[in-house]
Amino acid sequence: MQRFFDSIYRVGNEARAALQEIIRERTYSKNEIIQEIGSRCRTVYMVKSGAARIFYYKEGNDITEHFAFENEVIVRAESLFTGKPTAKGIQAIDDTVMVVIDSVKLFQLYDEYHDLERLFRLIFEREYVNTLKRIENFQFKSARERYLELVDSPNLIQKVPLKYIASYLGITQVSLSRIRSSLQD
Repeated sequence: MQRFFDSIYRVGNEARAALQEIIRERTYSKNEIIQEIGSRCRTVYMVKSGAARIFYYKEGNDITEHFAFENEVIVRAESLFTGKPTAKGIQAIDDTVMVVIDSVKLFQLYDEYHDLERLFRLIFEREYVNTLKRIENFQFKSARERYLELVDSPNLIQKVPLKYIASYLGITQVSLSRIRSSLQD
């Protein structure tokens, strides 16, 4: 995980040691709920191995909003920063090992180690930009174009059930099958 952090921003040795003190590792089984809908997010998760998704229910339908794979962050930021309950949950898609960081302890370290604050600001900025890109994909691209972008991510296509991919794309499984079929012709 340290290589992941260093690829974003290299922190000093003291900050690195302080961060290591609050990091825990946790294993989740396939389909296990990592964070319940309606809970308050007090944890920053990073996928060490496996895969996870952010999901919610709308009119009885299970909708996938986000996927995270190895060396990616997954967090309910709106709850983390406001302290309010989240309308979305986090679920392991596969047997998944997470690096788990208590946000209260992390935010306390910010005051002492400004390079940790910078590291996590950069991590959260990157996630924010990814969210904006996803919104723009829905605004400007067709379902077929969005699917073709996903094909470039072999992790996603290989590890994620089609029902989650379809809901992530904002289409039904039938529409996804049609898109996949048209690409094979």
